[in-house]
Amino acid sequence: MDAIDYAIRNTREVVRLDELRQLISTGGSAYIGFEPSGVPTIATGLLWPRKLADMSRTGLDLTILLADWHAMINDKLGGNLERIRASGELMREVFLAAGLPASVKFLWTSDNVQSSDYWKTMLSVAKAGTLPRIRRALPIMGRTEEDADKDFSKYIYPLMQVTDIIYNRYDLALGGMDQRHAHMLCRDIQDKLKIKKVVAIHTSLVSSLSAGARMDFADSGNVKMSKSDPNSGIFVFDDPETVRKKISRAFCPPGTIENNPLTDIARLILIPYSDAFRVIPSGGSPLEFSSVEDFESSYRDGKIHPSDLKEAVSEALIEMMKPFTALKNRSGKLMDQIAGRTA
Repeated sequence: MDAIDYAIRNTREVVRLDELRQLISTGGSAYIGFEPSGVPTIATGLLWPRKLADMSRTGLDLTILLADWHAMINDKLGGNLERIRASGELMREVFLAAGLPASVKFLWTSDNVQSSDYWKTMLSVAKAGTLPRIRRALPIMGRTEEDADKDFSKYIYPLMQVTDIIYNRYDLALGGMDQRHAHMLCRDIQDKLKIKKVVAIHTSLVSSLSAGARMDFADSGNVKMSKSDPNSGIFVFDDPETVRKKISRAFCPPGTIENNPLTDIARLILIPYSDAFRVIPSGGSPLEFSSVEDFESSYRDGKIHPSDLKEAVSEALIEMMKPFTALKNRSGKLMDQIAGRTA
């Protein structure tokens, strides 16, 4: 594969492809932001380090923004910045354990906000935006307009996300489809400010094991995140027995790909980032998939029973999660800090 193939691999949308081609040909910078909020799920800890490894092959300069101030605004870990920072440190360790390329840099929002130029940029962003347009971007943080009406700081969040891109002069923004609102808001504001618009690459989201949300979705008042329902998501520190138990109880409708957490895990994590995904149908010959399209066709056609898929996903995930075992064993202090436990 060439650079553009690596960039768009395992993605759902590129805004815009012609701009991406030009950026890769000239070089530039790319970023993705994460709110630290506890132990990452596999939707973050397994998928994104591998997607960033794809992006590293494009030659772009990559940065992970550990968005501690954003997490504070969004009330993660009680809005306690010390606990959020500890969670960010854990996230960094998880990504490195998952094989994140050493060339990827980390940056804290706390570092950005020390500069008066950051806030000057935010004022420019705010003057180029409108309240209705900013309200439409609130889903990026798993919040509703009603949430923001009760707490005005929620309106600052989209402004900060746009400011992050403009202030740091990022040429490309990565994220799940949930971040599309923010990236489109940024492009609109950049257009008004007459500056180069950011390229955006979006991936599909991994569904909650209990269905109806995404695996690492924040509490938005109408769906509960996996942090409040541990059985709705698989965390990178879950042991093999826990992984098997959670998946055995997971929502997995036969013949259905959409909003199916087990097919999501297979097509978004296991098939793209392993040599081959192996399913052994009951009473049948083993099936191996290196193509997402072939897997989806087989599942829709009933060649794979949900129980067989669950067993295959469990064992493949357990193998992929092995590097986290040693990290879990040495992360006791960080876990205490995240939980707010003091020595």
